[in-house]
Amino acid sequence: MNTSKRLPKYRLPLWASLLAAVLLAGCVTLLALWCQPNALRVVLAHFKAQPLLIILNALPIGLLLLVFACLFRNVFFGAALVNFAVCALSIANRIKLEVRDEPVFPRDFALLKEVGSAMGTYDIHYPAKVIAVVVVTTVILIVLGVFVGSRPFPVAKLRGWAGRLLGAAASFGLLAALILTVYASDSLYNSFRVSNAYYIPAVFNELGFPYCFCHQFTTYPIDKPEGFNKTMAAAWETGDRPGQGKDVHLIMVMNEAFSDLTDDPAFTYTAENDPLPNFHALRGDDHAITGHVVVPSFAGGTANTEFDVLTGMQTNALSATTTSAFRVVNRNLDSVLRVFREDGYHTSFFHPGDDWFYNRENVYRWFGAEETVFADEMEALEYKGRWVTDDYMAGFIEHAFEAAVSQGQLLCNYTTTIQNHMSYTIDKYGEGYQFPAVETSAPLSEQAETMLKVYIEGVRDGDAMLGRLVEYFSATDEPVVLAFWGDHLPYLGDNQLAYSELGSDVAKKEADRADALCSYETPYVIWVNDAAAATLDWDHVKDSLDLPENGRLSAAFLGAALLEITGRREESPWFSFLNDLRRELPVAQKKVYMAPDGAYTKVLTDQQDDLVRQWRRWSYYKLRYKDIDG
Repeated sequence: MNTSKRLPKYRLPLWASLLAAVLLAGCVTLLALWCQPNALRVVLAHFKAQPLLIILNALPIGLLLLVFACLFRNVFFGAALVNFAVCALSIANRIKLEVRDEPVFPRDFALLKEVGSAMGTYDIHYPAKVIAVVVVTTVILIVLGVFVGSRPFPVAKLRGWAGRLLGAAASFGLLAALILTVYASDSLYNSFRVSNAYYIPAVFNELGFPYCFCHQFTTYPIDKPEGFNKTMAAAWETGDRPGQGKDVHLIMVMNEAFSDLTDDPAFTYTAENDPLPNFHALRGDDHAITGHVVVPSFAGGTANTEFDVLTGMQTNALSATTTSAFRVVNRNLDSVLRVFREDGYHTSFFHPGDDWFYNRENVYRWFGAEETVFADEMEALEYKGRWVTDDYMAGFIEHAFEAAVSQGQLLCNYTTTIQNHMSYTIDKYGEGYQFPAVETSAPLSEQAETMLKVYIEGVRDGDAMLGRLVEYFSATDEPVVLAFWGDHLPYLGDNQLAYSELGSDVAKKEADRADALCSYETPYVIWVNDAAAATLDWDHVKDSLDLPENGRLSAAFLGAALLEITGRREESPWFSFLNDLRRELPVAQKKVYMAPDGAYTKVLTDQQDDLVRQWRRWSYYKLRYKDIDG
């Protein structure tokens, strides 16, 4: 039966259809924003102060509406489909924010299988009222489409399917071009005022879900390595052998901005006022290994170092544009924590900051941490200025260790501290705080001297934390391996101001440096107590690690080295491969490599090149395809 002959239908002229498309796009945008958990009036207040956001949120919806309006030759049918799709996505974003405090990203479309399995693990409260409004609105638009159509296109040749497809393609092409240019612009995205630029859910709420979602299409991509073969990569994953390691506790502490900068010749500290007495003492300790770890970033990127150490992948190799490794993590991954968890350890992560920062709450669950504790769950926090002290975190680790031992558990813990976080201004520790003088032979400006004395005070406290933990674990009969290192060098002024005034190579161009990677090197120490030394046969372990004489290694190899130290080299084919690669190339930083003899090179042998390519391809497989339960 041909209903079009029985039902009266009003047909809009072209100008009216275009006007209706604009108005409907605005209505769909408002409804999508209303679906979000925050009040619509708050969003509109942000839009009123920054009117460009109105266009950036409505434009992609309008262009998508035109795509389907052209295909259906009916603006209301097109609006109905776009309304349902966009609002469903907005509702999904609302639910994801409520259960995981993380927005919906375009990459989530590639994880529908994981989303389906994860839904059963959360107590999800579906917004019935919101869903009902979206469904009713969609139905109303469909009904309008039945009674209101469009007049034939003025150009006769474009009235058939060729014209429909051409119009849809043009609209979609413009949308794609805008996503790759305007919406991809970080400078535009970062130009808008938000209450907290580091809290992604707040940014989505304040700038609008449609705009932020479109921006994320080109943010944090993972480049597919040349020659990647999924079947071949899957074959590398065979041979897991849990349970081979020694029963020792592993305590990993990544200390904020910890460095041995004060060892630079420009400083004139003596043994009496040395900011790093404990670290320096461990350099000569038979129970310790010391050196420098080459981290992915300079003066920031704490989570990137966490990612490299724990997963054995490299932030800098994920993509030509990736700057935050934790933002590409959205599935269970192999990690140091997961290896120990498979061996029956209690695995935990501690950080005296916010759980949403770098999405750590979710990422560490994907890394295999059974327990995560952030500042809001820590009691009686002790502050020095605005940051929780390193001394408090040392005590927190000690209490966690005692709790594990009392329950008959072995502990694998990763702690990221925060006290020595920038900025290094004179008021960091409160008005009137007296900082020890900077002991240096270099003439310093007032600004550089201030930053250095504030920063070095934090280094002293970091070193004191190291000393306290060594003393504490020395007194226990439980076997303990302690690893302690810095996440990155400090930011000390624009254009490396303080580094420049000190005459440090960090301020020089790479070609003029004696050490090409000095701006990425932070000190590390791996120390074992007497019980662990006996359990591990420490002298043999030290010799068999085959570390280069200068002690340098990439952060991505540090976790693998710790697994080998604790007898777990053969438990995971991935980490076993990394330990083999470490022996061939102890340092790999973008396209700069260090051979075992300490010499840097940008030219690899065929064998080394094959190993690095396998590393990249295997990493890609893990990030995109490998399924891990639990």
